[in-house]
Amino acid sequence: MSNAAAPATEGPDRSDAPAHVAIIMDGNGRWAAARGLPRAEGHRRGVEALRRVVRASHELGIRYLTIFSFSSENWSRPASEIGDLFGLLRRFIRNDLASLHRDGVKVRIIGERDGLEGDIRGLLNEAEELTRGNTRLTLVVAFNYGSRQEIAKAAQKLAREVAEGRRDPDTIDAETLGAHLDAPDIPDPDLIIRTSGEQRLSNFLMWQAAYSELVFVPIHWPDFDKAALEGAIAEFARRERRFGGLVAKTAS
Repeated sequence: MSNAAAPATEGPDRSDAPAHVAIIMDGNGRWAAARGLPRAEGHRRGVEALRRVVRASHELGIRYLTIFSFSSENWSRPASEIGDLFGLLRRFIRNDLASLHRDGVKVRIIGERDGLEGDIRGLLNEAEELTRGNTRLTLVVAFNYGSRQEIAKAAQKLAREVAEGRRDPDTIDAETLGAHLDAPDIPDPDLIIRTSGEQRLSNFLMWQAAYSELVFVPIHWPDFDKAALEGAIAEFARRERRFGGLVAKTAS
């Protein structure tokens, strides 16, 4: 992802809506614990919330939606919970990919795929290949993703180019490094939402978030819906965005 303009995506004309919204989907476990339910049920309800938000995003004029589905730090969770999360991913792609494709959603994946089980890699590749030509909404799935790792990987690519004599180190600047991240053709997020009341990025899109507006909402992810998304967008629209001292209104 970079600040460069990306090709236009078909969708409703909602000039008050941010073009790119990224969401840290937090609180599945706490939602379940508050109801005396197993954590797996919280994750299952979280998938239902994701379906709602994907539908709402297009209705609200959002062109890019990035979700933090599985971080590189999540491997430290109990093996049983990781198994539940991967099972949900398998079912989501197998059950929802056809409807996403029918609805014109393009799926993009960012994050490390090396080391993932073969069928998971195959499902991620299938999702991208099937939906490659869609233009209604781009759904970016950050899976096995960590922002520090993404930046380090980009630096390694540039270092190899220098070592092989294909690049002068003096040509490396912020734009060059940004072009070597996982999805440099997608614009940086205008708005990053985190649910569950936590107020940090947790290694999510740290490079791309340089000028993003941040909105933290107290509700847990399984309860997040179109109304909650509209509320975050309303907060975004009330702000004056400042880029190096300049003021850009978020709403017309």
